[in-house]
Amino acid sequence: MAPGAPAIHESPHNIVTHIDFERGCVEEGFRNADVILEEVFKSANVHQAYLEPHVCVAQADTSGNITLWGSLQAPARNREILARILKISQSKIRIVQTTVGGGFGGKATQLLSLYPICVFLAIKARQPVRILNTWEEEFAASRSRMPAEIRMKLGIKKDGTFAAKEIEILANCGAYAGTGPAVVGTTATRATSLYRFPHVKCKGDLVYTNLTPIGSYRGYGNPQLHFALESMIDMASEAVGLDPLEVRLRNAIRKGETSVHGFVMNSCRLRECLEEAAAKSHWKEKRRRGRKEGRGIGMASMIHVSGNRAVYPFFDGSTAYVRIHPHGGVDVVTGEAEIGQGSNTVFAQIAAETLGIPLSEVRILPLDTDHSPFALGTFASRVTTLGGKAVLLAAEDAKQKLLSFAATKMEVPAERLESRDGRIHIMGSTDPGMEYQEVVKLASHASGGAPILGVGAFSVASSVIIPDASRYGNISMAYSFGVQVAEVQVDRKTGKVTILKFFSIHDSGTVINPMLGEGQVEGGVVQGIGYALMEEIVRNGGKVLNGNFTDYRIPTIKDVPPIETIFIEEPDPFGPFGAKGLGEITQVPTAPAVANAIYDAIGIRLKELPMTPEKVFGALKERPRAKMGNNGGR
Repeated sequence: MAPGAPAIHESPHNIVTHIDFERGCVEEGFRNADVILEEVFKSANVHQAYLEPHVCVAQADTSGNITLWGSLQAPARNREILARILKISQSKIRIVQTTVGGGFGGKATQLLSLYPICVFLAIKARQPVRILNTWEEEFAASRSRMPAEIRMKLGIKKDGTFAAKEIEILANCGAYAGTGPAVVGTTATRATSLYRFPHVKCKGDLVYTNLTPIGSYRGYGNPQLHFALESMIDMASEAVGLDPLEVRLRNAIRKGETSVHGFVMNSCRLRECLEEAAAKSHWKEKRRRGRKEGRGIGMASMIHVSGNRAVYPFFDGSTAYVRIHPHGGVDVVTGEAEIGQGSNTVFAQIAAETLGIPLSEVRILPLDTDHSPFALGTFASRVTTLGGKAVLLAAEDAKQKLLSFAATKMEVPAERLESRDGRIHIMGSTDPGMEYQEVVKLASHASGGAPILGVGAFSVASSVIIPDASRYGNISMAYSFGVQVAEVQVDRKTGKVTILKFFSIHDSGTVINPMLGEGQVEGGVVQGIGYALMEEIVRNGGKVLNGNFTDYRIPTIKDVPPIETIFIEEPDPFGPFGAKGLGEITQVPTAPAVANAIYDAIGIRLKELPMTPEKVFGALKERPRAKMGNNGGR
């Protein structure tokens, strides 16, 4: 950006995207503030650290048809990209999703070069070709999390209500834009919608550099601003002499409200999450009685989407097919990608519950672009909500066809029939009805052996709009909320931070599978701990110095504290059975919760991630007499 800096592309000053918007009048807001704080926060470039690196197999036949087997999060979108690269019709390309060893955004809509290279080699070699990245190649070439520097100015009144917020973002995009503009757009807006801000202003620049392009990572730009905002809220709370919990409660957005960025809250239990977090962690008691030297407690709130219209403006929906075979078994066909999060299990549960049959009778067919319907893929916490809703609609369509046929056999209107416990019952009657499997077989025979096919297509177009140039608009059909609390021990001799206990409280609507939900939370918290305390891709002149898991440290089981997960359930009006997204939000506020706990323990505010022992120890040396527990509300 500096005058005379080498030009990466033709963009002036190497700027990819410039953000500049204001809601309300921040000057007026700051005039009404009793306290104004201004700080700079920095976050690191980190890797998704999935278990399996990028790998694919490509094969081309003599007719020019190409098959690609790959560990991907968005096969339909990836086929679009591959067709553009190869300059051929999508109908000539088949992508089969293999079992995915984790993705976390790193295997989503951006197609790494190894995939088209693999296809080109298969065409030239006239035989199948396989490419597998080494971990050194993975760290050097994959799309990792965007590092950002955020300058935040926050105004607060003596009663604890926010007066105004202004931020400036400087973010590193790498050598190509990719998903960078969408990621920094999330950084600019998402976290602010947690609270009732009357006046906000944002300026930001996403800048080209000569490094590997950044990409998607669980949270999609949201953790960066949460780190800054949730740290600043604790600082502002101390400045006005209030408990950070109380400040969050006074400013928390509520159901039925619209945020300063146009997010519509059709369901929201943020206040209940805050209250439950305080109760479960014994927040007030611990802060009132104080702790031993070096021990502290901190909290942070969170918000995230359930699908995101801003990412792919032309479409945000999903389609599914439910096929009931003559033998009674059910196939669910969807284009949404299972990458280990358990979505196929949830889809099977939705279909079984809707049809009133055992879960064992439902199978989810492997994702194959030759027969799976178009879907955007696994990102933006959209799969359970949008993909699950499509499965629900498809199952209901199949059930209505089945009940309509059963009505002719049972001589009652279809509206009086229900399917449950493997039988078709007459509602309000003691009549045993007919066996589900018998009805399915008769219906199939009556239609020449054809299965019963249900189609479900769900679109959020009626409730979600494409954001305008100022990024204002309701980008998602639902928003998930939550609060995390960390208890830490800081060793003043070494700077090592040990997390003693962690609480994660979530409003994710109806949790269809609590065990899978708890797994999502625990995995997200562990990744958040890595982001907070240890992870960073280190480079020298662009070369990655720690491109393996010996030198790039991620949390081990010894770093993971007891994690207590609590769901505050309230059905959302749009999601399947009231569900909202859960996959990404789980690591969004972890870093600021830990940072706030560290400050509570040693009285030193760390504003740069990761908060390594070296940084903590260095800060302690600079301020050896830092006041312990120097947080408001004691």
